[in-house]
Amino acid sequence: MIRALLASLTFATVATAAAAMEFPDPVTDDAYRPTDPQVVALGRLLFWDPILSGNRNISCGTCHHPAFGTGDGLALGLGEGGRGLGPDRAADPDNPPEQRIPRNAPGLWNLGAREFTVLFHDGRIEATAAGLRTPMGPEMAQGFATLLSAQTMFPVLSPDEMAGHYSENEVAQAVRQGLITGPDGAWDRLSARVRAIPEYAAMFEAAMPGRHVDFTAISDAIAQFVEHEWRSDAAPFDAWLRGTGDLHPRALEGVELFYGSLGCADCHAGPFQTDHGFHATGQPQLGPGKAARFETHARDEGRARVTGRAADRFAFRTPSLRNVTETGPWGHAGAYDNLRDFLRAHAAPRRALAAPPRDVALPALPVEDWRIMDDPAEVQAISAAVTGPDRVLSEAEVTALMAFLETLRDERALRGRLGTPATVPSGLPVDLLPE
Repeated sequence: MIRALLASLTFATVATAAAAMEFPDPVTDDAYRPTDPQVVALGRLLFWDPILSGNRNISCGTCHHPAFGTGDGLALGLGEGGRGLGPDRAADPDNPPEQRIPRNAPGLWNLGAREFTVLFHDGRIEATAAGLRTPMGPEMAQGFATLLSAQTMFPVLSPDEMAGHYSENEVAQAVRQGLITGPDGAWDRLSARVRAIPEYAAMFEAAMPGRHVDFTAISDAIAQFVEHEWRSDAAPFDAWLRGTGDLHPRALEGVELFYGSLGCADCHAGPFQTDHGFHATGQPQLGPGKAARFETHARDEGRARVTGRAADRFAFRTPSLRNVTETGPWGHAGAYDNLRDFLRAHAAPRRALAAPPRDVALPALPVEDWRIMDDPAEVQAISAAVTGPDRVLSEAEVTALMAFLETLRDERALRGRLGTPATVPSGLPVDLLPE
């Protein structure tokens, strides 16, 4: 089918080159886990309800908002201690953050696809033949229906994301004391809030009859909502693969570069443009890095923090490129807020590390965001981990790649299938953008 399509392309040279390439098969329904409409409707309300944060002021949607490509529009976000949405989010002067969230908020596209078996920038949670693997141990992964559901355990337990600063609420106190599971643990305290709301109790009984409303049930509902809401496989590129649409000649030039001469698809492979692997690509680190609570501005060694292997230093998971034009800032630390600039730097990372950008969206905090990049030894360590040569892209190549990436925009997914509710059962404010 692809060869038949290529035969009709207006640029014969592009068609000739692309005809020899391998493209992913079109995405079909069986690529995804099935979802239940009642569970999805319940999960939608829980996703947007701030009741799951320690101080009842942050929802999942605060940092994963569809207006910002299911991210937060910031290089490094502010969870607890922040006010506002997207690039307008700022420190609360009455309760400022202790630090920035150390990595860029990832997009939520296609996380219901069965091939997503590893999550987070460093892959610290993974679905294996033996079950779910998490850094918190196997007992913490019990009861979650999917890896995506298990992922929700992390933000609600993080003081910087949703739990709140030490001792300022009962959830943060439980986290500080190491009480997570069991009676009066952090999860039980959050679940009790949900159980106490009659509308939620009725919805759970209808969607999951007979199931106890514990944290895993809440997580399972949220996961199904995410899987349904942000499934993205109806972009122009998908139509082209299915033989039901055409691409602009400039985009086809980008296809030739991406799947051909530049070798982008070596890592950005498959139907969602990711091999789910980990690669050291020389991205700058700004902010505190992924550090223990007692550390400040630690070197973020990515996958190596999970595996302990020197060979994994500065390697981060290959992101999917679905709706990538909307998911900036780009990079595991959000160092680039211009996608064209990111493409240039990604192709020639050593050259880019010599003069990293300094003008990304970072809410003001009294912290040393550029401490790592201001240290020549640290920059050299990041640079030395990169494999392969630098490739300086021409402006024409950048333009062609951008044209291809635009074909991965799925307008239906960007809007969301169900959208943001105006209200939630707790009665707490929903993160709606001003009209």
